[in-house]
Amino acid sequence: MKLVTRLIPFSLLATVLLSACVKGPNQGGAGSSPKGGPVRIGFSMDTLKEERWQRDKALVEQRCKEVGAECEVQVANGDDAVQTKQCDNLLTKGVDVLIVAPHNGQIAASIVEAAHRQGVPVISYDRLIRNSDVDLYVSHQVLKMGQMQAQYALDHRPKGNYVLIGGSPTDNNALLLREGQMNILKPAIDRGDIKIISDQFAREWKAEEALRITEDALTKTNNDIQAIVASNDGTAGGAISALPPQLVGKVLVTGQDAALDAVQRIVDGKQTMTIYKPIKPLAYSAVDSAIKLAHKEKVEAKDKVNNGKIDVPSILQEPIVVDKSNVMDTVIKDGYHKLEDVYKNVPKDQWPKQ
Repeated sequence: MKLVTRLIPFSLLATVLLSACVKGPNQGGAGSSPKGGPVRIGFSMDTLKEERWQRDKALVEQRCKEVGAECEVQVANGDDAVQTKQCDNLLTKGVDVLIVAPHNGQIAASIVEAAHRQGVPVISYDRLIRNSDVDLYVSHQVLKMGQMQAQYALDHRPKGNYVLIGGSPTDNNALLLREGQMNILKPAIDRGDIKIISDQFAREWKAEEALRITEDALTKTNNDIQAIVASNDGTAGGAISALPPQLVGKVLVTGQDAALDAVQRIVDGKQTMTIYKPIKPLAYSAVDSAIKLAHKEKVEAKDKVNNGKIDVPSILQEPIVVDKSNVMDTVIKDGYHKLEDVYKNVPKDQWPKQ
C-alpha cells in the first residue's frame, strides 16, 4: 500500500488534496463558519410577549435554516441581568455572531464589549444599542414611524386635545418615536391648533399603563380628547379600553406593529391606524449580515445612526401606514394576516371581496 502511494504522480496527489478542501455539508457555503462547520448565530431577545416578536424569532430561525447556519435563541423576558447572562452563555458556547434585540439599549453596551473581547461581532436588532461600538444596526425607520403617526393624526384631527403615550423609556425606539412625533406636532402646538393634555411613557410598553394615562387625561378634560398618539398597538389597545363607549371610534388612536388584534380593531372602527413593519426583510437582513460579519466580509449598509458613541452602519426598512382603507392591499395581500382572521368580528356580508 505504501508503494502505491509513493508512485502517485505529484499532479494527481495535489488534486486529491485539493478535493478535501471542496465544501461538503455545512462547510464552505454561505452559512459555514471560518472555524469549520456552520456559522453559529446567537439571537438574544428581550421578549416574546408581543405577537411581532414571535414572528421575528420564527423568521430568523427560518432564514438560518435556509442558509445552513445554526441559531440559538435566548429570551430574557424583560430582565437586563438575565439578558447579559444569556449573552455571556452564548459567547461561552462559541457563537460566531450575536444578534441582540436589547431590553435596555444603554445596559446592552456591556454585551457588545464582552463580545468584542472575544472577537465576536454584534448586530443590534430592531432597537439600537447605545454608547457602544456595535457593528451593525438593522431596524425600521423608527424616527419616520413617529412622524407618520403624528402626521396621520394631524391630517385627520387638525385641532383639539391630544394625548401622547410613549413606550418603555428604556427602549431607544420609544425615544426616537417621540422625537419623530414632536417634529410634526410642535408647529401645530405652537400655532395653538392642538394642545398636549398628557405626554407620558408607558413602562415596559404595558397596555395597563396606557389605560391609566388615558383615564387620567379623560378625567382632566372631562372626556374632551380628539386624538391619542399611542406609540404601538399594545398601548393603543390599553388606551381604547379606557375610552367610554361613546368615544370609541370617535377619538383617533394611532398604533404600530400591525398586530392582529390591532388590525381587527381597525376594521371594526375602534383603532384608527397602525404602522406595518414587514418583519421578513428585517429578520433576513440580520441573518444574511451576520453570515457576512462571521466571514469578515463587508456589509452593505447605506444608512448610519448615531448611538451616542459612533455612527453605526445601519440597514433600515421602510414602514407603511395601515388604516381601514388599505388593510387588504397591505397586511392581507402580503400574507401577514389572513382575511378571515382580520374580519372575524365583522359580519361576513361586510367583508371585502378578494
